[in-house]
Amino acid sequence: MFESYLIKKGDTLDSIANRYNVSREYIIDINNLYYKDDFKEGRELIVPKASDVYFNTYVIEKGDTLYAIAKRYNINPNLLSAINGIDENEYIYPNQEIMVPKNGYSYYVTAEGDTIKTVKEAFGTTYDKLLNENKSIYLLPEQLIVLKK
Repeated sequence: MFESYLIKKGDTLDSIANRYNVSREYIIDINNLYYKDDFKEGRELIVPKASDVYFNTYVIEKGDTLYAIAKRYNINPNLLSAINGIDENEYIYPNQEIMVPKNGYSYYVTAEGDTIKTVKEAFGTTYDKLLNENKSIYLLPEQLIVLKK
């Protein structure tokens, strides 16, 4: 699965590849970037869809609970329920697919009243890194923001 990405000022092939957890060569190949002029601000690139980058898919088995799945993957059950839009106490069904966060990333689900500053402080990072790794930050409640560790 793929999506488009608009090259911004300061982007490099390496920064985009790191953002989507793929190699520089992969970005070059899928976008036919063979000349230096092919990579410039304002050009759209094809990149892996973000959900493929940050999450694995897990298929619910009979007897599973969100808490047990969270424990198995060593993640917070509140985070698991939030990213899947499921209440922690809600029944989950066999063969239902959910997203499980991949290792190597930090995740934050925004709440009412969050600002860029509060999100930046929650991650313990800089504005530039936060904005560089997230395509859009709207600060609406329940927006997922991700940062590579």
